[in-house]
Amino acid sequence: LFLAMHYTSDISTAFSSVVHICRDVNYGWVIRNFHANGASFFFICIYLHIGRGLYYGSYLYKETWNIGVVLLLLVMMTAFVGYVLPWGQMSFWGATVITNLLSAVPYMGDALVQWIWGGFSVDNATLTRFFAFHFLLPFTIIAATIMHALFLHETGSNNPIGLNSDADKISFHPYFSYKDLLG
Repeated sequence: LFLAMHYTSDISTAFSSVVHICRDVNYGWVIRNFHANGASFFFICIYLHIGRGLYYGSYLYKETWNIGVVLLLLVMMTAFVGYVLPWGQMSFWGATVITNLLSAVPYMGDALVQWIWGGFSVDNATLTRFFAFHFLLPFTIIAATIMHALFLHETGSNNPIGLNSDADKISFHPYFSYKDLLG
């Protein structure tokens, strides 16, 4: 929220507003670094979570897994539009690939590019849209996370990967039998 108060989504002033956040706003560099590095660490946690799910076969819970895939895509979209914001431009590779993918959709490709990008180049309309998406998508992610947890617990799970909860428990026999026998 503090970053949003000082950011301007205009291609001529986007980078300057980020510099302003980092220099002029008290401790702005801390906010920016926590935002960027926290997002990077969040991705590491997500990849570890996916790896754990693959290892333990969590993909067998189809609804939970599919919502998790949607969550990953939402987080990636949020990160992409957020990465564009400070620079006021996309890499030519990213812009070309995504624009070509969208424009190749039959019947509505051009309309998709116009709606999402604001045109075939990055300008003020694009930055305004991306700023709105980067601000609103986290709320969608929270809703999808709640659905992810609801579907997980629908399987009756406080133990979703089915590990043996009493692995460290000493079995009654022979420990207690010998203890009773020998005193």
